[in-house]
This record gives sequence, C-alpha cells and structure tokens, in this order.
Amino acid sequence: MLEAAHTGGSLARSTSSATALVHRLRALAVPALASMYQPEDQTFVFRVRLTPDGIAPEGVSRRYTAITLIGLAEEEESIVTKVLAGTSRKAVCDRLVQDVGQSENLGDVALLLWAAYTLGYSDPTPIRKRLFQLQPVERVHPTVEVAWALAALCYDSHSSSDGVRQALAERLLSAFDERAGIFPHMLGGGTNGLRSHVACFADLVYPVHALSSYVKLTGDRKARDAALQCANLFCRKQGPEGQWWWHYDWRTGDVIETYPVYAVHQDAMAPMALFAVEEATGQSFVHHIKRGLEWLARSPELGGGSLVDDDVHMIWRKVARKEPRKMTRTLQALTSRLHPRLRAPGVDKVFPAGAVDYEDRPYHLGWLFYAWPVSKVARWESL
Repeated sequence: MLEAAHTGGSLARSTSSATALVHRLRALAVPALASMYQPEDQTFVFRVRLTPDGIAPEGVSRRYTAITLIGLAEEEESIVTKVLAGTSRKAVCDRLVQDVGQSENLGDVALLLWAAYTLGYSDPTPIRKRLFQLQPVERVHPTVEVAWALAALCYDSHSSSDGVRQALAERLLSAFDERAGIFPHMLGGGTNGLRSHVACFADLVYPVHALSSYVKLTGDRKARDAALQCANLFCRKQGPEGQWWWHYDWRTGDVIETYPVYAVHQDAMAPMALFAVEEATGQSFVHHIKRGLEWLARSPELGGGSLVDDDVHMIWRKVARKEPRKMTRTLQALTSRLHPRLRAPGVDKVFPAGAVDYEDRPYHLGWLFYAWPVSKVARWESL
C-alpha cells in the first residue's frame, strides 16, 4: 500500500489519499462532537456507545471537555457554533474554571490550563496556582499527566512558570531510558509491580509532544534528543499495515502486546506528536503518519473495513482481540515480567484481532482537530 510512497508519483497519490481521509474525518467530527455536547451543563459526555436502541451517551468528563477546547481553539466560528450549540469556547472554559480549586487530578488541571492558554484566557492564574499546588514535580503522577503539564506551561510566558517548566522537562528526561528509548508509565512510583515494566503508547506520544514543544521554546538539546529517539523508536515498531501498537517494555523498548489498535492513535495522537517532533528537529515523519491513516481507512483485521462510520458520524474506538476482557494483555505482561524476551505463544491464532469496540469519546475528536488544523491540512495538500 503505502510502502511504495518513497517515490514521486506514489508519494503524491498516497499523500492525496491521506489528506482526503483527514478532510473526511474533520467533517465527521463536527456532528459527532455536537452529539456529545451537553448544552445545559456546558460539558462533554465521557463517551457514546452503540446500543440495541441506538447511540447512547454515558457520563460527563471535565478532562475530555478541556481536550475538546484545545482542539477547537484554532477552528473557525462556524465549526465551534455547530459543536457547542452556540455557546462560546470561553463560556465552556469559564464553567470548568469555577471549581478548579477543588480538583485533585493533575491531568484535568493541566489540560484546563493548556486550553485556557490556547483560547487566550484573560486570567489563568487560578488554574496555574492549582497546578503548582498539585506538585507535578514532586509527587507520584502518571507520565502522561506530567507531560500535559509541561505542554501547558510551554504556552505560558509568565515568569513564575519558568522554573516549574524546566523542572517538569527534567523530570521527564530523568525517567527516559536511553537504552530502551521510551518513558515509564508512572513517575516516582515503584518498579516491583507485575506490570511496572509496561508502558502504553500514550506514555510515549505525550512526552514526545511535550518535550518537542519545550525544545521549540528553549532549544534544549537533551530534550530534543530524547523526543527524537522515542519518536524514531515507536516508528520503527509501527505495524506492517501502519498500526500503532499498544504496550511496550520500558526496559527494552520492545512491543509486549500489539492489540488493541486505537483509532485515536492512528489519526490524532501519533500525528500530533510526530508533527511536534518535525517542527522541533526538522526530521520528517510523513511516511509513518500516512501509513497510520491508511490503516484507519482499510484495516486488514476487519477484512479491509474501517472504524470510520459515516452513516452514524462516528469513529469507533478500537480493533481488539476476540478474547475475554484484557486476557492477552495481562498474560503478556506477566510473561514478559519473567524475562524481557518471553511472550505467551500462539495468541494471534487463539485470540485473533477483529473485535470492534463500538464507542467513541470526545477527546479523540478534540485531538483530531488539534493535530489537523486547517493550516496543517493545507500544507499536506501541497506535498
């Protein structure tokens, strides 16, 4: 498919195909997000799921609301009006800021601060204050949440953030294993648990994105090298049909378990990280981004089908193994814990991939808009 995309005509055709898909996804995301928005509460739901009675919303999520605001920050007003039912982005942000002082989750606060900066929020001081109170440098936190905090502060010109921003970058860099080329799942936690050696794809892409943003701001060479090394690592591990695999061994950088393959990784999270690395280092990852999009358009696990469902304006969440819940992931984690080279044999035959998770979450579509603003799509059209 896209393996031939290294030469003139094939490159142009594959780029054109990828760009067409991105246009299609952006158009689909507008009604999808609109269906996930709750005007009365000015928040987005946690998810929507396909049920026998149709697509049903479940829960609410401040975190996903903040991510969606980040994604909508550069979008034209016509799109924002359709998604938010006429509510302004600032009004939605105001609603989240009201009780930020009670939030105990670093990730939620970091994403809200990021959203506030991208929206030109008049006074983000209460959010920044709460972020500092949660001690992102000192306490045990998930790697992705520390990365979000760094990404947010890279938008901040306030002098009081300089020291925290640098400390966050140094915390991520101190956890980076140069031999394996990846980051751990937790920062400050122990390493004796049965799954403590397992890092997921999110633990790679968010630090890569955040450190690349830090590089653009500071020119820090160590951050540049770590972001580039990690990006090259997961690109080398990309599946034969463009899949971004799920679980990695922090000790070696090897893939522990391939499935599920998530749609958000293919069209949003991998592109947003790789675009950030490109801007920070000048190295192109166009080929890998296109391969990821090609998998989403035609997944071999689905017999050439797709998670993109135009009929109901949804991008279904993932392709997983046909197995009891998380059995293979648990088995592979335990096996690889015994020795980095050990894997449970025969799982591809016993538990083949092909099960679709019929749900979608607003953060997916928020990151889609963030990764693919109109300006980015236009540049791809000129390749």
